[in-house]
Order: sequence, then structure tokens, then C-alpha cells
Amino acid sequence: MGLTDLEDLVAGLTTSLEATEGLIFAIWFLLGAALVFFMQCGFAMVESGLTRAKNAGNIIMKNLMDFAIGTVVFMTLGFGLMMGADYVAGIFGVPNLDIFFRLNDPEIASSFVFNLVFAATAATIVSGAMAERTKFSAYCIYSLIISAVIYPIEAGWVWNSAGWLVGLDFVDFAGSAAIHMVGGITACVGALFLKPRLGKYRKQKDGTIKSVAIPGHNLAIAALGVFILWFGWYGFNGAAATSIEQLARIFVNTTIAPAVACVATMAFTWIKNKKPDVSMTLNGALAGLVAITAGCSDVDALGATVIGLIAGIVVVVAVEVIDLKLHIDDPVGAVSVHGVCGILGTLMVGLFSTSTGLFYGGGLRQFGVQLLGVIAIAAWVIATMTLVFFLIKKFHGLRVSKEDEIKGLDITEHGLVSAYAGFSTSFEDLYDGIDIDIPDGKVHIDTAVPVQVKTAKSVASDVKISKVEIICKETKFEALKEAMNKIGVMGMTITKVLGCGAQKGKTEKYRGADVEMTLLPKIQVEIVVCKVPVKTVVDTAKKVLYTGHIGDGKIFVYDVENVIRVRTGEEGYDALQDEV
Repeated sequence: MGLTDLEDLVAGLTTSLEATEGLIFAIWFLLGAALVFFMQCGFAMVESGLTRAKNAGNIIMKNLMDFAIGTVVFMTLGFGLMMGADYVAGIFGVPNLDIFFRLNDPEIASSFVFNLVFAATAATIVSGAMAERTKFSAYCIYSLIISAVIYPIEAGWVWNSAGWLVGLDFVDFAGSAAIHMVGGITACVGALFLKPRLGKYRKQKDGTIKSVAIPGHNLAIAALGVFILWFGWYGFNGAAATSIEQLARIFVNTTIAPAVACVATMAFTWIKNKKPDVSMTLNGALAGLVAITAGCSDVDALGATVIGLIAGIVVVVAVEVIDLKLHIDDPVGAVSVHGVCGILGTLMVGLFSTSTGLFYGGGLRQFGVQLLGVIAIAAWVIATMTLVFFLIKKFHGLRVSKEDEIKGLDITEHGLVSAYAGFSTSFEDLYDGIDIDIPDGKVHIDTAVPVQVKTAKSVASDVKISKVEIICKETKFEALKEAMNKIGVMGMTITKVLGCGAQKGKTEKYRGADVEMTLLPKIQVEIVVCKVPVKTVVDTAKKVLYTGHIGDGKIFVYDVENVIRVRTGEEGYDALQDEV
């Protein structure tokens, strides 16, 4: 084999390897888009978990429809505005319906799918901040507009090669500004138009406004959503990578930043509130992911660490300022996580980019460009979405009625009795009974389990009949039932109730706001007796329920006028006897 033949062989192998690498990255590009699509599931889980159960079905429906509606309008209008070849003055493309006529072009098809899933992400962010009080029809309208016009135009500035921000070397590799900041700002504008949920803010006697925590119904679901989002984020940040080296860097940074942010949020809330806040730490992970998205391919591991650390602290401060100071009701923290941390991450590129960042010798130019991009995109979104929400509110209506909000959007908007059939969906069921220890030791049994006797004016039955009503902890019910069986009480009516007594007023913190433990789950047991002495029933119940702590329960005794067995017509004493 001559030298020429060897050179030809090497050239052929090189070409073959380059072609194989190109194919691998083309497949990865589409696989990354699929991972971003899967993030819709993560957003649905986070939003439904951090809101109340009576709205879970509504949340799921909105996350489903913003992708479905978004697909329809993005293929007909949005894709052309964003990626159209005939780009007008670096601002928007001319819709050309390329997806319908050039579907066999792999570049067009891949670009459409890739940009579509990002458009859906921008739209779905908004639903979290506007949850539990937005008309479903209004949501469909503004989600359509975001995917059709608002997102495509500004995203074209950032990612279309003819976009004006691209010409200034603006860096937003995967969308801290173009996607997350846009979704967060839109969420903030929407929340301002909607006003807070009923009962979220309460005016105090001194004139101050107190934020009342409304905890989500399922932190396990919310945590699952965060893990799904983190997994999908490897595609979100990495799908557009063009080399193994770049992809590896992106994966490393997409791992470091959220992990550091998680630790920072946990430590910060632990120091601040004396306990690590679970839901806020979940937000911390997302804050780190959002913040690293813009510079994931441009910063090193040290930069990712610092960005994650800052984001983990900033998100806590932002959530509390927005809630406690500005009184903007954002149930899931979308404004803070996506809006505030999206801005933060975009600006951090100007400081930590290893090629153009200030801290790496690049001067202030990159930071200035990043700041200009943030201001321009924010101004576009604020202006357009303010107009959109104003028009929807004026001509269609944005918020559901008070009655519908109280009942929950599952039943009023979708006819869904419960997204959790067979399970209780009341907000107060989130809390277990909380005992308050008495500093001086146990109180007397008569104080812990008081008995009140209610006497009727007359008794129609020929035998004394009494009703004993017992309010007790759920954990004591089985023991009470067994004890009643042993003394001969066979019939009882059981009801799960909510109530408060001396325990009210004890508070915990949820996302920086006070959780008022005013209504606690209890069991109400009703027993009607005549053969078994009332005193025996009362004494037995007191003995079983007594712990010496406030919250042991109460017992009420009533005179019963008469009892009638419907099937036989027996009355009084006879109606209460078991048939042999």
C-alpha cells in the first residue's frame, strides 16, 4: 500500500467517523427534545403537589392542554415567527408553514419539534402562579397566545441566527431568559391581575397584612415532579450540544448547580426558620437548574457552584419578599424560581463565562449585553402580557367565582368530584393532631376529658335513654371501639370531623409564612344507650382517651326523647336491643 492509498484510507475513516458523530448528535438532538417533553409531567406533578387536592385535576388538565394547544398554534404561526428564513429586521420571521410543505427535510422537522417543546415549557410555567383561581377557558386563551406569538418572537431574537440579540453575542444557551424568565414574568403579571386566593392574606388589627400559608396537598408528588424535571433538564440544557466535550460540560454543570442550590436552600431555611423547609428546598433544586441554563455550556464547575449557591439563597428571599412583602400569591413559587432565577442565571453568564465573563478577564461587555437582553425581553413580555390579561379579564373573565374557588376547580370547571376518589381532599386533613405538652405535668382526667350533660325538657320513652357523644383523636378510635364492645355497647355512629379547642394558635412555618393549626382532624362517636349505664360508658371512654395532654377530647351526654326501629316499629328500650 502506497502513501497515497494510506492517506485516502485515513481520509475515508475520518469522513466516516465525522458522519457517525453527526448522526449520533442528530439522534441526541431529538432525544433531548423528548426529555424536554417529559418535563411537562414534572411540571404537572410539582404544581399539583404544591396546591390543594380539590384543584389537582384542573392542574393536570392545564399542563396537558398547554402542550396540545401549543402544538396547534406553534405549527401554524409560532414556528414561522421564531425560525422563519425571511427574518424582518432581526425581530420576527415571516410565517411560511414550512412544517407542512418541507416535512421531509430533517432539519426543518427536527427544529420544529425541538423548539415546540421549549415553547410549551414557557407556557406551562405560568399555570403554577395562577393556580386554584383561574378560569380554565381563560387559561386556554392566554396559553395559546404565549405559544403562538409572545414566546416565538422573543425566542427568535435569542436563537434565530438573524435575531438581533444573536448579533450582539447575547448568550442564553438553553433558555434562562428566553423560556424561564418569560414564564416567570408572565406568571407575575397574571397573578397581579388575578389577585390572591381567598383567605391567603388577612388584615390584622394593627392594619398590617398577614400572609396565611396554604400548604400543598402532596409533597411526595411535588418531589417526584422535581426529580422528573431534573432528569429532563439534561435534555433541556444538553440537546443542542455539538460536541462530546460540550455535552460533558453541560451535564456536569446541570448536576452541580441544582445540587449546590439544594444544599444552600436547606441550610438557609434551617438557620432562618430553625427547621429545613421541604417545599422550599424542592424549589431550591429548580432554582439552581434555571440559573445554570443560560450558561451551562459557557461556565466551568466553579462557576456552576457559585451560581447554584447564589440561586439557592436568592429563591428563598424572593419567595418570601413576593409573598410576605408584596402580597403576590404564587402557590408554587414560579415567579421566584423561573422569573427571578432566570434573570439571575442570564446575568451570571456575563460574570462567569470562561471566554467572555468579567471574572475570567473578559471585561464588562458581556455583562452589558446580558443586561440589555434581559431588559428587552422583560419589556416585551410585560407589555404584551399586560395587554393580553387586561383584554381577557375585560371581555371574557379571568378568575372563577368565589363559590367555585371554595368548592375547587376540579368539580366546578371539569365536573370531577375528586382527582383522588375514595380519599379526603379537605385542606385541613393535611395535619395530624398536635398535642401541646403541659409544662407542669399531666392535668387531671376530668380536665383532660371534660364531660358536659345536656338535659332535654321531656322524655317520651318509658325508659331512660341517653346519647353519649365522644370527640377524640383519630389514633384513639380503635382502642375506644374495643373498650365499648367490652362493656356491651354494640351500636355506634362514626364521623370524621374537623375542629379546634385549646390547641388553636400553635403555628409552624411553610415557605416562610405561618401555618395556623386551627382545625384538626378528629373522630366523633355517637352512642345511644339505655341498658348499659351512662356512667359506665363515660368512665370507660375517659379511661381510654386520657393521656393528660390538652386535646384528649370531650364527652357530651344528652337525654334522648325516643328511639324508633324503622323496620319493626319498636320504640324506646325495645328498639335499642339486639335481636337474637
